[in-house]
Amino acid sequence: MTVYYRDKDVQVTSDVVRVDGVSYPVSGLALVWHRRGSGTTRTRSRRVGRGVLILIISILPLAAIVCAISLVYSASDRAAWGLAAGVLAVGVVGALALAPFAELPLGWLDRSYDEGTVVNELWVRYVGEDRMLLRTTNALRFGQIYRAVQRAVENT
Repeated sequence: MTVYYRDKDVQVTSDVVRVDGVSYPVSGLALVWHRRGSGTTRTRSRRVGRGVLILIISILPLAAIVCAISLVYSASDRAAWGLAAGVLAVGVVGALALAPFAELPLGWLDRSYDEGTVVNELWVRYVGEDRMLLRTTNALRFGQIYRAVQRAVENT
């Protein structure tokens, strides 16, 4: 018996596909496909949250660039150039000092892609009847399970 995938809810082997305690013998599975399910409130809120996070992460550097350009543009005489260079140097040093703190929102953004904003459904044809085996927003987990079920069915 070959194990293709296993976690606490799903087990895919060369003999059986077990999802949430329900077992489907691989010999009874004829076809495997996937669909995008309808979105939920949680997936929509994740999409909005991701958009807000991207906006916040993007706006701060853009605002700094616009301020720097306007400062340089407004420096018309030699004395103002020295002040502009000093302000820009302090800004660059400040940005470099605060760069490690950008790890937190970037981590949130990374996790939002793992959790997903799309509902994926795994369907099989089991003994002539179409059944949905799995419905999840976790794209990585879904892809692993989908490929495992495909391999199990192909190898029988």
